[in-house]
Amino acid sequence: MAHFAKIGANGKVIAVLTLNNGDMLNADGVEDETVGQQYLERHNNWPAPMWIQTSYNTVHGTHTLGGTPLRGNYAGIGYIWDEDNNLFYPKKPFASWVLNTTTATWHSPIGDAPDDLTDAEKAAGTHYVWNEGTGSWDKEIFTP
Repeated sequence: MAHFAKIGANGKVIAVLTLNNGDMLNADGVEDETVGQQYLERHNNWPAPMWIQTSYNTVHGTHTLGGTPLRGNYAGIGYIWDEDNNLFYPKKPFASWVLNTTTATWHSPIGDAPDDLTDAEKAAGTHYVWNEGTGSWDKEIFTP
């Protein structure tokens, strides 16, 4: 099965559909994204260029089964299609975060959260959360 993201306003993914691989074969019997787009346009009344193929096995720029990754991430509803970088990525979590176009993931402007919690802190439910106001990672204790 092939997967195609339906792209709406501002590059936002509004649906993801499956398509039988046989419905996207070109005249030479080879899977062709353009043929799949044309099929989806005929059967869903949505312009062919607004259907973009996505791979269920692509996460953070890596193919989970060792194959060739396709477009950064599997497109989920609400993801963004970035035509310039040819990738899908989730909504930006904070205004200050920057997109890594290699992994199609967002990162804080100061890098990942520290990895310095003690075993006791971890056991107590302590973790780091991003503080947009101070631009820092703050320790927080999880309380259900």
